[in-house]
Amino acid sequence: MAPSLQFLLFLSGTLLFMQTAAEAAACSDCFIHSRAAYYPNSDANGTNTGRCGYGSFGATLNDGDVSTVSDLYRDGVGCGACYQVRCTNSYYCTDKGVTVVVTDQGSSHNTDFILSRRAFGRMAQTTYVAASLLALGVVDVEYRRVSCSYPNKNITIKIDENSNYPYYLGFVIWHQQGRRDITAVQLCETQNFVCKLLDRSYGAVWTTTSPPSGPLSLRMLFTDEDGDETWVVPVNNIPNDWKAGQTYDTGVQVNS
Repeated sequence: MAPSLQFLLFLSGTLLFMQTAAEAAACSDCFIHSRAAYYPNSDANGTNTGRCGYGSFGATLNDGDVSTVSDLYRDGVGCGACYQVRCTNSYYCTDKGVTVVVTDQGSSHNTDFILSRRAFGRMAQTTYVAASLLALGVVDVEYRRVSCSYPNKNITIKIDENSNYPYYLGFVIWHQQGRRDITAVQLCETQNFVCKLLDRSYGAVWTTTSPPSGPLSLRMLFTDEDGDETWVVPVNNIPNDWKAGQTYDTGVQVNS
């Protein structure tokens, strides 16, 4: 009987371990408790400035459902990430909440999120209730990372206004998709395949001095929460005669 009992205890422990491991793996979808405020002196959308480098584009990204974050900024790696945020007071708010895109860094009243007015109000059950929710100013919330989706939009780069070949090239990445982070970017000469690793200047802005001569192939390293990495090479190249201030469609979507 003793060996059988020992086996049953071993089997029970193994099953418990497997259940715990499965729950831990599924916890990437778990909600985390926090607090959220909103931009009190802004219009419905986000701000025209921000530590992610989106500029005026960041105010209207995701139809204005955007947010400043504190620790989730992660030295700029968190820029472009999407989060489902919902307030925990069922009297005011829905279970769905709102999906926001990170466009800036900051904190207020020990919050993880400072939402645009539009996004903050969209957590409410109705437009009428939204006014009461906004009057509270700061609320308890739950949040989790979700996949970003931009229908009919490819990942796009906007060349920095100060870019000047052959001395400097910088650009910001728009419409980052999926739920993985862009952790590295390379530019490769299409003729001899020599590649140069770019610097993350800040936020979603990538820069280099003495940029390679074009046309250029862009390579982006996407990293998931488990540390798995995948290089993505866009369909379209950056043209030889790229211009400061111009936007270029990469022709690629990354939805996972």
